[in-house]
Formats: sequence, structure tokens, C-alpha cells
Amino acid sequence: MDLIKEGDDVLLYLDDRKTFLIRVEEGRQLHTHKGYLQLGELIGKPFGSAVKSSLGVTFYALKPLIRDRLAKTVRRTQVMYPKDIGYLLIRTGIGPGKRVIEAGTGSGALTMALAEQVRPDGRVYSFDVNSEFQSIAAANIDRAGLSPYVELVSKDAAEGFDVQGVDAVILDMATPWVIVSNAYDALIGSGVFASFSPTIEQVMKTVSALKTHRFVEIETIELILRKIIVEPNRTRPETLMIGHSGYLTTARKVS
Repeated sequence: MDLIKEGDDVLLYLDDRKTFLIRVEEGRQLHTHKGYLQLGELIGKPFGSAVKSSLGVTFYALKPLIRDRLAKTVRRTQVMYPKDIGYLLIRTGIGPGKRVIEAGTGSGALTMALAEQVRPDGRVYSFDVNSEFQSIAAANIDRAGLSPYVELVSKDAAEGFDVQGVDAVILDMATPWVIVSNAYDALIGSGVFASFSPTIEQVMKTVSALKTHRFVEIETIELILRKIIVEPNRTRPETLMIGHSGYLTTARKVS
């Protein structure tokens, strides 16, 4: 049985709209609008246990998944949504032992998802010119316990990558078309290029650049996710939704 230890991260679930990602420490309290919780009382309990607040409200202590960490990431930049990251991981074939370049570390959300997939023997090389962003990303990645699988590089990706022979290059930046040549040089044969862009103009320039290099299977998609409210006699789509997040373009290197 997986028991909660001091220093563990726990996702305290109140309802579908309110959760808290906290670190368990003896003597520490979490104050909420439903009363406060003594976090030390979680120590020794199994994940999934119920815990009562000072007002008698029930919370559940869940073990954080990578999607929980993405949702709760400390951020200064927009992060990719799980719907896009999930498809990206399948499309690029990233798994244990793979070596991946990421350009545009941002707050480290995608970096964490990549690191979760490549461990224990793989590596993510994440490039960003903004040292402030990388400092925030480093803290997020460390809290998730994924630092051993990530190398943060403070450098403009347009100047080239210091890593060669990688399985995938993933770009989440304003001008991905500028990096296509560097990505081609860094990839192994059959390696996958991927870029995430919010506007179609960025996609057009990126695809044009891919076609001037030896890439095949060039594809651009947009994923739309719609949640469904399930209640007796009133099951229907959620009124509000994320109408657009971005376009994902992928391609594979040939010689």
C-alpha cells in the first residue's frame, strides 16, 4: 500500500472545481473556504483517504498525476493543454529511453510531461533564452521529481542545438520556422519534428520551411475538446469550452 509520507505532494480534492496541490509537512495547515486542514494528519494514510477540515467538510488525498502537476504549474507563460500534449506524445512516439529537444521551456509544463515519458533512461534537453522562465521551470520540474531527466539550456534555439542524434524536436515558440534547419540537423533519421502554434500564419511559414528540407508525413491538426455534464435528465455539453488552443504540426526526417 502506498502511504503518504512527510514531504510528499498530495492533491486534496474537494470537488471538480476545487483542488489543492500541497506538500505534506508536520505542523503545517492548509486554510480553505471550507475550513482548515492539519496536513500532518495525512502522514501514514493511504493515498485516496478521506480527511475532514475544521468545519467537518470532506476532502480526499489523491496522489498527483502528471496532469495535476500541469494544471497547478506556477507559470509566467501560456502552457499547452493536456489534450494537445497527449496527442503530441503519441504522434512523436516519445517513450522510455528517448532523447528529446524542446525549444521554448516556458514554465516547464510540457518539459515535465516529456520527462515523465522518457524516464528512467531518456533525456529532455530544454532550450529557452529567458533565464527567468527557466528558473520558474526548474522549480516546477524539481517539485515533480523529474530533474534527473531534464537538462535546461539557457540559449536561443535559433543559434543551433548543442545536442545531436535526438529522437524528436518539439518547438513551442513564436517563430518555429526559423528553427527547422537546426531541428533537421539534430534529429536522427526518421526522427520527428513537432511545433505548436496558436495562429495559422505561423503554421503556414513552418510547413513551408519543412518542405524545403527532407521531411515527410507533414501534418497539421487542431484538437477540440468538449466536456459533457452528466446528470439525470439534463446530460448535455458544457456551456463554456476552450474553443482554440493551437495547431500542432508534425513531420519526419528522411535522408
